[in-house]
Amino acid sequence: MKKYQINIQGMTCTGCEEHVAVVLENMGATNIKASFWKGEAIFELPEDIDVENAKKAIDEATYQPGEIEEVTSQEDAVLGEDRDYDLLIIGSGGTAFSAAIKAIGYGAKVGMIERETVGGTCVNIGCVPSKTLLRAGEINQQANVNPFVGLWTSAGSVELAPLVKQKNELVSELRNQKYVRLIDEYGFDLIEGEAKFIDENTVEVNGKQLTSKRYLIATGASPSLPTIPGLRDVEYLTSTTILELKKVPKRLTVIGSGYIGMELGQLFHHLGSEVTLMQRSECLLKEYDPEISKAVGQALLEQGINLVKGATFERVEQEGEIKKVHVSVDGKQKVIESDQLLVATGREPNTDSLDLSAAGVEVGPQKEIIINDYAQTNNEKIYAAGDVTLGPQFVYVAAYEGGIAADNVIGGLNRKIDLSVVPGVTFTNPAVATVGLTEEQAKEAGFEVKTSVVPLDAVPRAIVNHETTGVFKIVADAKTLKVLGVHVVAENAGEVIYAATLVVKFGLTVEDLRESLAPYLTMAEGLKLAALAFDKDVSQLSCCAG
Repeated sequence: MKKYQINIQGMTCTGCEEHVAVVLENMGATNIKASFWKGEAIFELPEDIDVENAKKAIDEATYQPGEIEEVTSQEDAVLGEDRDYDLLIIGSGGTAFSAAIKAIGYGAKVGMIERETVGGTCVNIGCVPSKTLLRAGEINQQANVNPFVGLWTSAGSVELAPLVKQKNELVSELRNQKYVRLIDEYGFDLIEGEAKFIDENTVEVNGKQLTSKRYLIATGASPSLPTIPGLRDVEYLTSTTILELKKVPKRLTVIGSGYIGMELGQLFHHLGSEVTLMQRSECLLKEYDPEISKAVGQALLEQGINLVKGATFERVEQEGEIKKVHVSVDGKQKVIESDQLLVATGREPNTDSLDLSAAGVEVGPQKEIIINDYAQTNNEKIYAAGDVTLGPQFVYVAAYEGGIAADNVIGGLNRKIDLSVVPGVTFTNPAVATVGLTEEQAKEAGFEVKTSVVPLDAVPRAIVNHETTGVFKIVADAKTLKVLGVHVVAENAGEVIYAATLVVKFGLTVEDLRESLAPYLTMAEGLKLAALAFDKDVSQLSCCAG
């Protein structure tokens, strides 16, 4: 028997999956797994049956067969030679656990190596702690700044130490629930210590050598430092250490205004700090559409956050507890003073201690591990996934890639990583959410582009909230009106963007959005209004007129 994978267009539901399975079974295939959302089928055929017959059968069933390729069987994927493990994973974050759980499901013997705390960045020092503190900051800000007349609210000074203690308790609880508890439940080995490759088959941990048939490197990334004279000589904070402060600083300077800098800067502004965000670029969020950048900048300025754009960083120095950042802006020298300095200028892969050269694994210019479409490095025995590859820095992307790696390295499925539709959210207030192509990216890809832009003051939910700084933008193919990208600045934009992700992923059109019912007085109604705005002035419509 040989196993094959075939791409299929035209499947739209589970009924289509069953139909494809039946036609393949009728022509002699077995162990059939069809997936309409992946657009593929995996099956086995006796060697005396021509695989081209599968294409013919699918075509006759009115689906469109695409590329077909033979995939390694599971028995071949987990090699027969004697090793300590079938899969040894270095790292214990979302990538690692996703891969381990899948590999265990295939019957593999799995080990996981962790040098610090189980759970990786997201639950310990990233998503979970930052988002719970962001929510606390929002509540404090709402108590201090209330847009409703006749409603009197106030807030005292923030006691940060008990708030951080509560945050740490939540982190500990979720780490145990979502990570530590699963180790025994799934039955893989946790090996505590730092891993270092001895050769392509062997790693050393705490002086002990371990062997594995296959490896997955999932060591993530850490905050990086820019090259600014004097920076390493002062007391600075990173996205990790700032979440452990016990006192709200009177003044906070943030070098870098990407999503991490904006989220943490706004957090401390909401807690009572005077915050200055600084960046080299003249444009805030320069990789986004200009309407998005403008709306975010307007919101931050309205809230009282200081923005310094187009800065050339000359040097950083410290006098007593005061940090001084010397910059040049438009040829003029400035000195920004603060009690605390946060450096949020990106992240770098955790690869230095692995001795990847011993295993012959190639890395890129930023020490990121280079992988192919199947999560495999140039060494066929070693895979990598998640932030260590410097792909999109989202835990859900990392977990997805970890699952793909396990399917390939243990399951032998030859699944490709598909990051063509990845939603992203910045959890500021208003939030920023985006999926698909920007207008510029769509034009660079050769599309004739048509766009609609609806300011948030045209969205009823925003009007009743008295929070109308923001925007909805849809980027579409001018010829077919297929939606290519959606970009939102609004409260709860992160909740809205999942619907937009489905629109982009499944190739829906502006007309599809127009014809769909949108619940009134939800922020998601902005999607429909943006669709209507392609040929209507939505400010001239009555409520629910669409």
